[in-house]
Amino acid sequence: MKWAALESKMLSAAAYEDSKQILYLRFRNTGEVYRYFEFPAAVYQDFLRAESRGRFFRSHIRDHFRHERMAKLRTA
Repeated sequence: MKWAALESKMLSAAAYEDSKQILYLRFRNTGEVYRYFEFPAAVYQDFLRAESRGRFFRSHIRDHFRHERMAKLRTA
């Protein structure tokens, strides 16, 4: 799985695990990573091509897919 840096005020990076249909999004302000389940590859491609990824997220991802916040890794 490879992370892609995003030009977005809301999101800093995204990754997609095609075999499991999971989208990972890192939010710019908090650094938190959320994963979205049963996420079609075609919708991921639409997201990457969107003029505004934040607007696409609010309209087509948030509240449309089962998701969870991932635990933050702490360094020693």
